[in-house]
Amino acid sequence: MGDFLRKRRAALSPADVGLMDYGTRRVPGLRREEVAMLAGMSVTYYARLEQGQHLNASDAVINSLAQALALTEVERKHLSDLSGIKRRNAKTSRDRPDCVRPGTKRLVDSMGCVPAVVLGKRTEVLAWNQAGHRLVASHLDFDAPDTPSQRPNMTRMLFLDEATRSLYLYWRSEAGRAVASLRLLSGRFADDTELAALVGELTLKSPEFATMWAEHPVENCMSGHKTLNHPQLGSLELGFEVLTMPDDSGHRILTYTAEPGMGAAATLARLNRPPLALAREVAGLGQTV
Repeated sequence: MGDFLRKRRAALSPADVGLMDYGTRRVPGLRREEVAMLAGMSVTYYARLEQGQHLNASDAVINSLAQALALTEVERKHLSDLSGIKRRNAKTSRDRPDCVRPGTKRLVDSMGCVPAVVLGKRTEVLAWNQAGHRLVASHLDFDAPDTPSQRPNMTRMLFLDEATRSLYLYWRSEAGRAVASLRLLSGRFADDTELAALVGELTLKSPEFATMWAEHPVENCMSGHKTLNHPQLGSLELGFEVLTMPDDSGHRILTYTAEPGMGAAATLARLNRPPLALAREVAGLGQTV
């Protein structure tokens, strides 16, 4: 929470919040005293919040800070999640491998030409349909999500797997979105040791991830567009939607769609062809795909 408050404080100027700016500042952003004044609390109390002494800060405090720092609703919710962190006893904090609900698996299997991927709270792949697998990870075994120790992780692949990196034409934009989404999950599931281990692994192995993570971006990425450079199907302009399960599991269904009547829509339909037939078709079409 302290890191998040410092990052947001540094990103604001006095003019952003209607304050006068007197002289040159040694460091960019608002001073602690200014944030405390805007939030209606003492400087000492605000300093304690930045120092990590924030166990279960009240809703009133969170709302005051959100207003003072001009936070978005997503950022305010993230701040609320961070303020309520409660570490479980080490003996009870072992995280069990997650699993997809049978009904959710049947749902994505029934989607046919709509590529769909079921993600867990750590961005691990719990399941995917044939089209989803071929679209985002055709170089991996289709059954990999069935074994917890072999499950692909969408964020890990984005930063550490060359095939996945090359899939996204605008990789940096995609990576930034992934980090902002992972930050949101890390606040919501702050006591999940496997999620923390994922962040630690990526921080050590990817300087790009470490730089992006240090900025503490937060975004609830529910829909948008992706430009893919698929190894078999070529360039694809697709929309995506994230459907969040209405429980506390953190499970989400990531779906990809194309505008009806456009070339990408017909191309997506090829993902359900038998592998050999698809390979022959792509080879025959060559550069026209």
